Amino acid sequence: MKTRFLVVILCLACVTSYAQTSKKKKGKKKAKTTKPAPAAVATTTSAVPFVDTTKKVAAAPAKPFDRPLDGYFKKSNILSAKVTPYPNLRENDVAFAKRVWREIDVRERMNQYLASPKQRLIDVILDAIAAGELTAYDPVPTKDDPNGDSFATPLTPSAARAKLADSSIVDKFDKDGNKIGSTLKAGEFNPDSLVKFRIKEDWIFDRQRSVFEPRIIGIAPMVKVKVGSSEDYQPAFWIYFSEARPIFATKEVVSRGSDATGLSFDDVFVKRIFTSYIVKESNDKDERIKDYAQGIDKLYEAERIKKSLMDWEISLWQY
Repeated sequence: MKTRFLVVILCLACVTSYAQTSKKKKGKKKAKTTKPAPAAVATTTSAVPFVDTTKKVAAAPAKPFDRPLDGYFKKSNILSAKVTPYPNLRENDVAFAKRVWREIDVRERMNQYLASPKQRLIDVILDAIAAGELTAYDPVPTKDDPNGDSFATPLTPSAARAKLADSSIVDKFDKDGNKIGSTLKAGEFNPDSLVKFRIKEDWIFDRQRSVFEPRIIGIAPMVKVKVGSSEDYQPAFWIYFSEARPIFATKEVVSRGSDATGLSFDDVFVKRIFTSYIVKESNDKDERIKDYAQGIDKLYEAERIKKSLMDWEISLWQY
C-alpha cells in the first residue's frame, strides 16, 4: 500500500515539473517573436536620408582645352611690336621733293615672299579692311583727283573686295528671250591671281638732318582690266600707308631661308627689302612713262629716273 502511494506521488511530481518547463519554453519563444516598439522604428527610419533617384545628376564642367605649344619657343616679339615713327618733318626743312610711283611684281624672286600662301600681303590688307582697322579708298579719277590716289573717297569693305574679284559680262533677256542689255557681275577673288602692287612715295631731302630718304604714302593692289582692245593693270583701291603701319608691324613675313626672320611687313617697306620699277614721276605734263616710251625703252626710262634721284644726292657733297 505504501509502495503504491509513493509511486503516485512521484508521478504527480514529474507531471508538475514537466508542465513548468514547457511554460518557460513557450514564454521564451513569444519574447523572441515580439515586434519592436513603434517609437524605435520611427527613430531608425528618420536617421536614413531620402534620396530621389528620378533626378539626373549634373555633369561636372568640362576641363578647358589647353593647346600645346607648336614648337619650343613662342613668337611674341612680332605680335607686340610697335611702329617706329618717322622723324618730324617741317616744310621749311624740305630742300628737295620728288613724287614717284613704282610697281612691285610678286613673281620676281626677291618679292615672292609677299605672295606666300602662309602670309600674303593682300590677305593682311583684306583682313584689316574687313575688321574695320584699315580704310580702302576709291581709285577712280575725278576732277579734284585726276590720278585717283589722293584718298578722297572711302570704300566699304564689301566694295573694296568686289573690286578685286574677277568680273564677267552677263547678258539680260526679256520674257520673250530677246537680249535687252548686259551687266557686269563680280566673281570670286583668287588671291593667287594678284601679282602686282603699286606704291606712291615721296623722295625728300631733309636739310635739318641732312638725310635724303623715301617715304611711302600709299599702296594699291593692281588688277588687270580691259581698256579698249588691250588689257592693263589698274589699282583696285588705295590704302594709306601711315594707317597701315601698325597692322603691318605685327605681321611677320615668310622667308625662304629661315623661319625666324624677325621681319614684319612694316620692316619690308621701311627698309626697302623688295625690288620694283618706276612707272611715273611727277612732271609738268602729268605723263606716265608708258605715255612716251614703249617696250624696253620703258625700263631704260625707269632706270634713268632712279639714277637721277641718286645723282641729286651725290651732287650735294663736295670733297
